[in-house]
Amino acid sequence: MFLLFLIIAVSACNPPAENEEVVVFAASSLTDAFEEIAIEFEAAHPGVDVLTNYASSSDLAIQLVEGALADVFASANQTQMTVAADAGRIADEPIVFVTNRLTIIVPADNPAGIETFADLANGGVQLILAAPGVPIRDYSDQSIALMGDAAFQAAVYANLVSEEPNVRQVATKVSLGEADAGIVYTSDVTPDIASSVMQIEIPVELNVVASYPIAALTGAPSGSLAQAFVDFVLGPEGQAILQSSGFGPRP
Repeated sequence: MFLLFLIIAVSACNPPAENEEVVVFAASSLTDAFEEIAIEFEAAHPGVDVLTNYASSSDLAIQLVEGALADVFASANQTQMTVAADAGRIADEPIVFVTNRLTIIVPADNPAGIETFADLANGGVQLILAAPGVPIRDYSDQSIALMGDAAFQAAVYANLVSEEPNVRQVATKVSLGEADAGIVYTSDVTPDIASSVMQIEIPVELNVVASYPIAALTGAPSGSLAQAFVDFVLGPEGQAILQSSGFGPRP
């Protein structure tokens, strides 16, 4: 009885230690892949919890500039990584860890009868894109510029009915039939929406390669664990998860 009391007393005085936390800011297009990476990283590092914050890279960069505490930033383009770097938030040289491509998506029943990229300029097409400054919008604008002359581009943008805060919002709205077409990353055609949308391929010569950089942050609360997470993403297990999620390989 005395021994049992002693064990209880010691346990009460020494509660279990809380897990260490790694806070990862990641572009919304990385949501599915990074959730799986987080699970595998935690399994490989007992006692560590990965806390993720997903949003457009531009919103995440603003949060970092304003002083948000985090350990790792994974951006969908170099522009927003540079925003964070210029604010002194990047600890080491960012490394491109994965690539992506663009695709046009339409609802599965394709109400506007879109068959090629050129149909984005047809009258009456309801097009949605991400808001200016969001990486997928920058990439989309580059691709649209490659698709045709000024008149074609003007016709495409005349069909723009909504600008979303991130790429996942574009994909969701198209999958729900709230627009005739949208431009997203190929990796955004995830299993949960794959049966609700149809992809219209953008020819290689009109497409762009999206490059995603990652870096540990200055003042990272978790210190060395921040670099450990970056290394895991760059390593074979992280890369396999990313490619199985529809991303392209590192350049």
